[in-house]
Order: sequence, then C-alpha cells, then structure tokens
Amino acid sequence: MYILQSDLVFLGDMRPDEINYHLKNYYKFIFVRNPAERLLSAYRNKFGEIKEYQQKYGVEIVRRYRKNGGKSVGDDVTFSEFLCYLLDEEVERMNEHWMPIYNLCQPCAVRYDFIGSYERLKEDANRVLEEVQAPSFVRFLERQSWYKPVTAETLHYYLCNTQHQLIKELLPKYILDFTLFAYPLPNITSEFCRQ
Repeated sequence: MYILQSDLVFLGDMRPDEINYHLKNYYKFIFVRNPAERLLSAYRNKFGEIKEYQQKYGVEIVRRYRKNGGKSVGDDVTFSEFLCYLLDEEVERMNEHWMPIYNLCQPCAVRYDFIGSYERLKEDANRVLEEVQAPSFVRFLERQSWYKPVTAETLHYYLCNTQHQLIKELLPKYILDFTLFAYPLPNITSEFCRQ
C-alpha cells in the first residue's frame, strides 16, 4: 500500500482546535538522520535522478553559481554549488528534503512520543508500528534493490572534495539537528581527508 500526497492531511490545513486535539491525542513520531548524510543523499537523489528537481532547482543553482551556466538543464549541479545554494537560502523557504529537521518537524514545539533514526530505521519503524498497534499485515518495506545508500566512505569523499570553508559556513544552519539528535559534526580536517 502506498500513500499519495493527496491522501495526507497536514496540521496546517486544520483549525486550531483540531490541531490541539491531534497534538494531544495522537501518537507523534519523527525519524532523524545525520544532517551531512541527509544533505548528500538529497543532493545525489534529487539532482542525479529526478528531472523535476533538476529543472526546478538545478537550472537556478547552476545559473547562480557558475559562470556561463545559463544553458544548463540542471542535471550537472555540483555538490559545492548545492551547498552554496543552501547557504544562501532562507531556512523557512527551503525544500523539505534539505530543510533542517529542527525547522521541518519543530521538535521543541511538538511533544513527540518517539524519535527514531535512519541508522536504526527498520527496528525503529517496527517499534512505531507496534506502538500504534498496526495490523500484523502492515510491515515496514524493504529497501529497493536499486537504492544506493550514503556510506561513510561516500560522505568522506564528498566532504573532502568540497571547500572546507563552505562546509564550516553552512554548519550553523544545521547545528540544531547535529546537537539535538546527537550527531557528530563533520570532520573536515586535513588529517581526516588524507585517510
């Protein structure tokens, strides 16, 4: 079973009394991910595979951050260009795939019953299903065979081949995600990058 975007009901579409009811009575959970891995995953997926993102964001990113980039179709955005774009974007206006989780899910404003992590996705998803007493036929889906996860080696490669100053300048936008969810800050020292 798949849920379509049109099947979802958002709190922002409800009246204040309905919002309060849902926040008080519904089981609330979020899943978090290492912010650096999340950004790299969004970059690789959205700009490497999805034409709509290449056309909507990629063309603009290349136009802004590359000399003579006006003829690009957005499928050749570099990771550094993507990070420059994030640095210049207002957090509140970011796409949900790269907006900091702190801003997207408001963990200080919503009292979540459970915060799961990408690193323990299957176990944590099963815990949520158990907590909500989902029917036994409802199971967390296995990853598709084509999925290429961000590995420590992949992240190492991208971080070490990106201007360290750019990463340092971007960190404040994601610092609450790193600190609230206990993820280590990216190691971008010369020593780390020689490994």
